Amino acid sequence: MTRLTGRALRVTIFIGENDTWHHKPLYTEIAHRAHRAGLAGASVFRGIEGFGASSLIHTHRLLSLSEDLPVAVVIVDAEERVRDFLPQLDELVTEGLVILDDCEVIRYVGRVADA
Repeated sequence: MTRLTGRALRVTIFIGENDTWHHKPLYTEIAHRAHRAGLAGASVFRGIEGFGASSLIHTHRLLSLSEDLPVAVVIVDAEERVRDFLPQLDELVTEGLVILDDCEVIRYVGRVADA
């Protein structure tokens, strides 16, 4: 069971839905590596509209632009653990944006594994 309260660090990785790592979705690789690293948790969110450095708007409303929607991977854990994970993001994210935010966790308690 994981317990985390107090000061923490949130890392948000903004990438495209079509970004890949060794022929699989980049967001999947990031989430799985975060899991293997023992981080408290990771969530992947698919955006419905957005734009990045290219200034091209991707939206689910236009079929021609709906193929590479924005994706955000959010990870929260103790600062040291998140910073230890950053070299893996350096390896994986060649295009995108990585943001670090100080945050406060009020309560996070993982589930007890079923017997």
